[in-house]
Amino acid sequence: MSGSTGPWAPDAAGVLRLPSGVLLRGRGLRHGPPGGLSPDFGLYLLGEEPPSPSWEADWVPWPDFRLPKDPRGARVRFAETLARAASERVEVACGGGVGRTGTALACMAVLDGVPADEAVAYVRRHYHRRAVETPWQRRFVRRFGRDDGD
Repeated sequence: MSGSTGPWAPDAAGVLRLPSGVLLRGRGLRHGPPGGLSPDFGLYLLGEEPPSPSWEADWVPWPDFRLPKDPRGARVRFAETLARAASERVEVACGGGVGRTGTALACMAVLDGVPADEAVAYVRRHYHRRAVETPWQRRFVRRFGRDDGD
């Protein structure tokens, strides 16, 4: 598919526009698919490997209310996902679509040029007001601007 039917609608539910103009859709898997277009690629942030969707997908092992089990591996996947979102419909999702999803979106915002100390506020303003739920998730985003991503 690879973006063959166009990007996400900027005003669609869960769609975050980064400063570069890249659009990403965040969502909670427990809420079911939102309808409309399917993603070309999904990045799933869960404690256990999710079932395979009908589109290309990747998985970051990440228990609820925690941090990714492999922070460096997550950083690589965030960068790859952001690159794909420049030309494909990409969704980022966890169980509820707020904590882990918000944290990943904030990290991608940092990769897109948002200062790390402003990324949580950016995602809360443009995606979900409660995104990035725990103190350690907020700290992870603040520290994400460093080269090692830990």
